Amino acid sequence: MRRRDFIKVIAGSAAAWPFTARAQQLALPVIGFLNSASPQPWENYVAGFRAGLKEAGYVDGQNVTIEFRWAEGHYDRLPRMAADLVRRKVNVLVATGGLPSVVAAKAATSTIPIVFTTGSDPVRLGVVASLSRPGANLTGVSLFSTVLDAKRLDLVRRLIPGVQLIAVLFNPNRPDHASHVKEIQEAARTVDQQIHILLASDEAAIDAAFASAAQLHTGAMLVGGDPFLNSERDKIVRLAAQYSIPAVYEQREHAVAGGLMSYGTNLTDGYRQAGTYVGRILKGEKPGDLPIVQSTKFEFVINLKTSKALGLTIPQGLVNAADEVIE
Repeated sequence: MRRRDFIKVIAGSAAAWPFTARAQQLALPVIGFLNSASPQPWENYVAGFRAGLKEAGYVDGQNVTIEFRWAEGHYDRLPRMAADLVRRKVNVLVATGGLPSVVAAKAATSTIPIVFTTGSDPVRLGVVASLSRPGANLTGVSLFSTVLDAKRLDLVRRLIPGVQLIAVLFNPNRPDHASHVKEIQEAARTVDQQIHILLASDEAAIDAAFASAAQLHTGAMLVGGDPFLNSERDKIVRLAAQYSIPAVYEQREHAVAGGLMSYGTNLTDGYRQAGTYVGRILKGEKPGDLPIVQSTKFEFVINLKTSKALGLTIPQGLVNAADEVIE
């Protein structure tokens, strides 16, 4: 080969390298991650999801790409975001942050595999056919968030025996809001407990809800499990302290942020389980054949510093039952 021809070959090969690298990058499977809340409060859960993916052999940026879509508590944005991920032909669509994301994802595609996390009963709400054989293109993790409200109500009553009125804070924009309210009302009726439902779907409504709770002289508050309310945990914890209202929450992070008590599913572990399912689907398994994972890790956390600030003495039985006590 003549020197001039050799140089042309080398030059042509070098010019092709960037295109080859880009082609390899584009060939990576893409995961669409849809969430109804904001990214910062979900950092631990996303870390859990990444850990599950890693267990299955996938690392973001190495052999898979994750595209995130955050609705920032605006549930009406979810259908548009889900449709965008479907247009991008993601390999798996992950619907997290509660039922609103699941509903949007299911409406957007009947072919792309969907892995969801939800605190609601996915069978009762018609999301899947059954827990053991979900069918179609969906599977996921049931976090039991909403069904634990009765347990949190019991914790409030054990914390403050004889409490007259308990406020319950819900987000009315949840698709399953009505059934959520009905369940807590039935739980309260069973133990003859008076409750007052307060609604908030934006920051101003949260302020108004706490002001109303104070005017009603509520003895305590139960903060319902909801992606928007969870994402506003710093504000809610601050208002509970401002109005001296003992409050029980869903997530451990509320207690760490200064909330009095929390009881709920270990969401980081639930998201880890979702990550492993995504990995299995990327390897060829069908979502409809993967049974719904039912989370069994629950956390009960007490913040003794907050209880002292409120002038409350936590019964020793509750302290002994706690998984974590924050001094």
